Amino acid sequence: MQNEATVDEISHRKGQRYLTVVVDHDTGRLVWAAPGRDRDTVRRFFDELGEERCKRVELVSCDMAAWIGEPITERLPNAERCVDPFHVVALATDALDEIRRQVWNEARQAGQTQSARDLKGARFALWKNPENLTSRQQTKLREIERTNAPLYQAYLLKEHLRHIYRLPTDWALNLLNAWLDWARDSKLEPFIRLADTITEHRAGIEAAIRHRLSNARVEAINTQIRLLTRRAFGFHTPAALIALAMLSLAGLCPNLPR
Repeated sequence: MQNEATVDEISHRKGQRYLTVVVDHDTGRLVWAAPGRDRDTVRRFFDELGEERCKRVELVSCDMAAWIGEPITERLPNAERCVDPFHVVALATDALDEIRRQVWNEARQAGQTQSARDLKGARFALWKNPENLTSRQQTKLREIERTNAPLYQAYLLKEHLRHIYRLPTDWALNLLNAWLDWARDSKLEPFIRLADTITEHRAGIEAAIRHRLSNARVEAINTQIRLLTRRAFGFHTPAALIALAMLSLAGLCPNLPR
């Protein structure tokens, strides 16, 4: 069994108050949490983990944030960083929506009121996975295919990138190569920028494809921490929330008073 971890952050209070959260990917248990969302916070976890145990970590799932990635590179000499697939696909969805807003603005400025209204109402048809579309949304998507080639191409780029993560490893890596060429040749600036971002983080993206690793474990923990946040409401520091989280989600069994 590989030593696998997932690192993420969660907002626990208004005003940009965050916790950094570390989860054991094998057990799904919370390992560590601390206030902050920066490089020094992540380094503090590695300090507590110790040099020898740091060497035993083999895989780490996280997003593309440098404040997580740089300490991992510095302190985990034998670990392979896996970029979370959800964050990659979310960037494609953002690029798609940027194209949608562009064509909506062009239609609005050209006085094409009905077209602009249709494009504004097409957001969910473009965002949702095809298998979850309603019949009305499917009709909307067919209209976009027929009337707006750039927007439909952007939709296909988003969907093909999402589909990569469902394929066997060799197929997925080959399709990723083809996707990058397609994105750069598309003349759609948001997807050209996304291709550059994916190329920059390609090693981590390919590692996630090979090892089938994602942030799903830590997202499940974060959902439970949000519920605990209500129980810790009224305390002036995050220490109460962290204590509740470690007691509930870390599998700790403290000695009870007799």
